[in-house]
Amino acid sequence: MPPRTILYTGKGGVGKTSVAAATARMCAARGRRTVVMSTDPAHSLSDSLGVELGLEACEVAPNLFGQEVLASVEMRRNWDSVSTWLSAMLMNQGVDRVRAEELTVPPGMDELFSLLRIKQHWDDDDCEVLIVDCAPSGETLRLLGFPEVARWWMKKAFPWNNGLLGAAAPLARALDLPLPDREMMGELDRLIENLLVMDSILRDHENSSIRLVMNPDRMVIDEARRTFTHLSLYGYPTDAVVVNRVFPDEVEGTYFGPWRDRQAAQLEEVEAGFAPVPILTARFFDREVLGEEMHGLLGKELFGERDPAAILHEGMARELSTDESGTVIRIAAPFVEKNEISLQQAGEELVVTIGDTKRTIMLPSGLAESNPSRAAFEEGILEISYDDVRSGTAQAPRN
Repeated sequence: MPPRTILYTGKGGVGKTSVAAATARMCAARGRRTVVMSTDPAHSLSDSLGVELGLEACEVAPNLFGQEVLASVEMRRNWDSVSTWLSAMLMNQGVDRVRAEELTVPPGMDELFSLLRIKQHWDDDDCEVLIVDCAPSGETLRLLGFPEVARWWMKKAFPWNNGLLGAAAPLARALDLPLPDREMMGELDRLIENLLVMDSILRDHENSSIRLVMNPDRMVIDEARRTFTHLSLYGYPTDAVVVNRVFPDEVEGTYFGPWRDRQAAQLEEVEAGFAPVPILTARFFDREVLGEEMHGLLGKELFGERDPAAILHEGMARELSTDESGTVIRIAAPFVEKNEISLQQAGEELVVTIGDTKRTIMLPSGLAESNPSRAAFEEGILEISYDDVRSGTAQAPRN
């Protein structure tokens, strides 16, 4: 059976490593063989767990294993032949060696190679639960569309097969250009296939999900909402939202009282923006969240008696699909009438009011300059459509 896989991501500095470690400790304490793995280039999982971690999973506690993946190692494992060939191509055109080597890895690919370790754990079947401490959300977002276009990229950037390689050899020798060899082409084929398999793993709604970690601060919430929209757009399920470092009620009447009041208002915005995905909250502790004791306290704050490995929300909170004609956003709105629904858009924010509930959707950049072309409400589903043209106004929902 595939491992239950949970990826934690969020803006840098929100405490996602602590949340990932606390989740892993709780899963292990329930008797599940658990691996917690960091793919964040700025690793802090070793510090959080209090154990020096390496490239391979090592035991931290009973049923708990930790691992810090190095992107440079994963790049050599998956990209060495391609990098060598690209460097030769660039140096042949007059680029110096150092710059050539830097330019052989597309931006964001290092994190992508690190995430391939997820597939390895699925192949090895060496754990029941896999917790992944991902890079900050901005880095993660750049990776979402890559597996979908990987095969196209392969054909366009490296459109050679064995026959074409042989036919092109005389011309390449005349122009003094290096040709890719069959070993490199085989490496590329394997990489593309692995990326596509990993993509299917992350979209496996029965076993995998993503959890967003944030603090109750406006800028952090906005980025998390944007990430949430992109996850929906690419079909990756988000089963929980974690709001970390919330000032407790005890600070009322102190210096931090006004901060607590502002956070309470921001938490209302979180409820509106991410419904119906469950919101998990944890207090701002009076000391650093390091080690077993503090991870236990954080885990209890977040999950209480709930199973931390459970799928906390099934299905997609909302669905976004896009094709040549445009983009459609679908939102489940049961038990309401058409006249209870209203839409309002301001820049990249689309505010959908359904009865007494308001949902604020952070639009992808391609839609932020457009207005909805039409809206329809049928059988409890609200559909909001955007055409490719960047004009027009939203029509009232129709039956």
